Amino acid sequence: MSYNQNKPDTVYFFGTCLVEGLYPEVGMAAIKLLSKAGVRVVFPRGQTCCGQPAYNSGFPEEAKKVARHQISLFPEDHPIVVPSGSCAGMMKVHYPILFAEEPDQSEIAAFSERIFELSEFLVRIMEFRLADLGDPVSVTWHSSCHAAREMKVIEDSKSLLRQLHNVSLVDLENEQQCCGFGGTFSVKQPDISAAMVRDKLEAIEKTGASEVISGDCGCLLNISGAAEYLKSSVKCRHLAEFIWERTHES
Repeated sequence: MSYNQNKPDTVYFFGTCLVEGLYPEVGMAAIKLLSKAGVRVVFPRGQTCCGQPAYNSGFPEEAKKVARHQISLFPEDHPIVVPSGSCAGMMKVHYPILFAEEPDQSEIAAFSERIFELSEFLVRIMEFRLADLGDPVSVTWHSSCHAAREMKVIEDSKSLLRQLHNVSLVDLENEQQCCGFGGTFSVKQPDISAAMVRDKLEAIEKTGASEVISGDCGCLLNISGAAEYLKSSVKCRHLAEFIWERTHES
């Protein structure tokens, strides 16, 4: 099915580990936005991790086991929407590589073709339009590495923010510079990671924006942790939560 020509009436939602464990409000906001866009959202129970931590740490067989479990939960030919450029990138770009020598590689590739990052799906597939109900605010944007380089969805995310007439989007210096999280990288290289996130936080503070918005909870976890530790007033928000709060009537 060409989703660009036929807007789907049903989508699957892959919640991600960080959303389920630390940011459930982000998952709920994303689901509400998808519903508002006109689709029925199916959340398969039993979903866990996309397999990226094992994959990036050099354990492909373990990553395959995790990935196969996720794939089994999304059997129907519906788009699979992911509120994370990182997890979406793993499932769309790296699953075909991970399973390249497997007998079912064509089925895996077909699964990966159904993966969409949240803002990508709302903008390109649903042509979603927003009406801003919030007060004037100045924000800046952090581009996660995978959203920018693998999923290439940054302009989709920004286009949603630009629809909000009371939101001023301020450019961030070195916007696509990594925040230092990188999953297990922040654990294996804590000193380097800490230096990187300090640089990121300083750049955010220089914008004068009261909030930094991103589409990846991993980055937000890292930046908000540094902000709290360094006693910064910068507020970190996921795109889905930020948009939902500004566009629905209480």
